[in-house]
Amino acid sequence: MNPISRDFAPPLSLIAPFFKYGVLFYLLAMGALLFFEPTFSYAQMDIAGWVHLFLLGYVMMIIFGAMAQLIPVVLEVGHVVVDVYYVILPLLGFGAVMMVIGFWLMPALLPYGGLLVLVAMLIFAFENIATLKKTEIRTLTVKTVAWSNGYLLLGILTGFVIALGLSGDLGINVSLMLKAHVYAVLGGYVVLTIMGLSLILIPMFSLAHGFDEKAIHIAFRLVITGVGIVFMAALISQEWLMMFGYAVNTLGIFFYMWQMYIIAKLTVRKELDVWAKSIIFAFVSLILAIALGLLYFVINSESILHASVWFLLLGFISSFITGHLYKIVPFLVWFERFAPLVGKEKVPMLHEMYSKEGASMMFGFSVAGVILGGVGLLFESDIVFKAGASFLFAGALFLYIIMKKMLAYGE
Repeated sequence: MNPISRDFAPPLSLIAPFFKYGVLFYLLAMGALLFFEPTFSYAQMDIAGWVHLFLLGYVMMIIFGAMAQLIPVVLEVGHVVVDVYYVILPLLGFGAVMMVIGFWLMPALLPYGGLLVLVAMLIFAFENIATLKKTEIRTLTVKTVAWSNGYLLLGILTGFVIALGLSGDLGINVSLMLKAHVYAVLGGYVVLTIMGLSLILIPMFSLAHGFDEKAIHIAFRLVITGVGIVFMAALISQEWLMMFGYAVNTLGIFFYMWQMYIIAKLTVRKELDVWAKSIIFAFVSLILAIALGLLYFVINSESILHASVWFLLLGFISSFITGHLYKIVPFLVWFERFAPLVGKEKVPMLHEMYSKEGASMMFGFSVAGVILGGVGLLFESDIVFKAGASFLFAGALFLYIIMKKMLAYGE
């Protein structure tokens, strides 16, 4: 496990709003699912609106907050300009809202919302790159931060071009640009970031030590190569090359899962708390998403593709993020408000800072929702999909309430 330092961590007042508004966007995204049908096309504007509500409002908001905290901790250097995160938050939040409204109601708003998101992500990426230059540490996590920010820049630039195209201000092949955009952001930024964080957070929270990192290094090289291949192939409209890129990425994900299995075997901590359950479910969902994705290339059924993407987004990415919130947020709150009191008075344990019963309810509702929603998409059953959406919304409501209480603990 790589050593980490808390000396350069930014204040809680800077980080907390990212988590607070991130789970609010998650609640809104899960509620919006109640109004969708299980049969659709990814080219639909309303589907694009939901995807941006989920990815920008929830996934990116949480990741940006976590990275604001973890980048200086892992690199052991302070942010170059940490105060830019006070600017990034409103730009990303308002930009996401404007883009969703643009997709759902007023396409003319798309370039303006896209511009706000573009500026927020450019500030985030360049600040991270500048911070990276200050450190002499060259771990795999540092490399994933560098590469993921590079792909983020490509993703946001292509996304802004798409926004101009959809509003009629620019004549482009939206379909091809969309594939490049999705793969740069989802495969290049989100997946690489999760891989880098996994190497730090999962061993730290599971108390695993002394493991071989060869598999994750192979996974890293395969994923950055595969994403690059798919991105370029999409821009030049070479379907066969995209298929090759998909294969390279899939192989990289298998090596990543093998690394996580190696870590799991060395785990000292055996308690199945909400974090452990969420991570287990996340990786089960990832395996299912890959299996359905491979089946899609054999059968070529849109419903199978929809279910595959569903388990990737709601099963793997969402569960990975929500699970870690129960570790990261209590620690940040404890370190800010209770660490100075150690030795002077009784301070709470981290697991005492949230309701275990509430967390269990959140996890149960969310797992049921992901499974039912995936089955509903697979068999195109409206009633099963809506049942899944209802469970997910209930789980999101529990998460929102628990998050508010965790952030307010000890005030």
